[in-house]
Amino acid sequence: MSPRRVAMLSLHTSPLAPLGQGDGGGMNVYVRALGPALAAAGHECDLITRAEHPGTPRVIRIAPGVRVVHLDAGPRHPIAKSALAAHHDELVDAAARWLEGPGAAGVLHAHYYVSGAVAHELKHRLGIPVVTTFHTLARAKQEVGIHDDPADRAAVEAAIVACADAVVASTPEERRLLVDRYHAPPDRVEVIPPGVDHTVFRPGSGARVRRQWGVGIDPVLLVAGRIQPLKGFDLALRTLAALGHPGARMVIVGGPSGPDGDAELRRLHALVAELGLTDRVRFEPPRAHADLAAYYRAADVVLVPSRTESFGLVALEAAACGTPVVATAVGGLRSVVVPGETGYVVEGRDPEALAAAVRTVLDDPAHAAALRTAAVAHARRFTWSMAAARLRRLYADMPARERVLCR
Repeated sequence: MSPRRVAMLSLHTSPLAPLGQGDGGGMNVYVRALGPALAAAGHECDLITRAEHPGTPRVIRIAPGVRVVHLDAGPRHPIAKSALAAHHDELVDAAARWLEGPGAAGVLHAHYYVSGAVAHELKHRLGIPVVTTFHTLARAKQEVGIHDDPADRAAVEAAIVACADAVVASTPEERRLLVDRYHAPPDRVEVIPPGVDHTVFRPGSGARVRRQWGVGIDPVLLVAGRIQPLKGFDLALRTLAALGHPGARMVIVGGPSGPDGDAELRRLHALVAELGLTDRVRFEPPRAHADLAAYYRAADVVLVPSRTESFGLVALEAAACGTPVVATAVGGLRSVVVPGETGYVVEGRDPEALAAAVRTVLDDPAHAAALRTAAVAHARRFTWSMAAARLRRLYADMPARERVLCR
């Protein structure tokens, strides 16, 4: 095997998939950005996913030292991630053939529990150390009343934690969850925050997008992401209604995701009508990742009303563009947003409380300007090159670590 090559497994969604719809979200950004950053740090990187479309090449080179590898496992069309368990053995066999052939690697880095379960099998079949990043965790979702996962997901995640040679958490909050709720050994959990591409997400003018929206000088609240109950976009709409500013507008960018996505979109449209916001809320389809930068710049405030969030890349990207963020005080959002300095985090899910935080930004231009400046400075602490450097040290440490034997 090549100790200089990392095999990153992203089996339920491709790093090349469009964002804001289906399963395309922050994890796709994470994997797609880390590949080139790791290659620049000296590790060749294979991003291994499942082939979902007829005619997709087996290998696509996306950057020097970075390949997206498409495995033939299951049908060549998109399927729900909950259905991938039926193709688990096919995924293991297809990944093993690649790793035993042209993709020999020194480390497996699995993203999300579907990939973690496959990596668990590959570790024992091939003897390759495994690093896992979950991105979301079933028990975190269950704690806030979201039960849209297969019944065995939490048990599968616990088995992966017990087997992994290292687990990467994005924030100290996620690390505590892994230790407290999944009994992860503390010395095997590494906190490595994601980054942001500062060549794309940087301060600038949002005038062109505001003209497209036709909002003039009215304040705009932006919500971006996949439309699913977990993201709490209903709370964003209730926040707009509670704001008490008749000229304020909201733009929601994203598409339905997950088994409840279409129903959630219908529910949001019905809520808009119920709250009397029809003329003040604009729904836009998913946009290319780089295009979101102009949307962040065009907004006065970015709302992140998630029920749970391992990290919150939307909040970080908005900050890098100089836009204050008002977010619910959950998970990684506590680390991304510095209260009173770059934006606000609000405990609980009271729309009046979120509206009060938004008013604090909108009603004081001098304070808003200070928040924008501080947000940009804070976001500069997060880079993909720094994340890659820390991962490189973790990968290099694998041979010296005592191998975890879970069965």
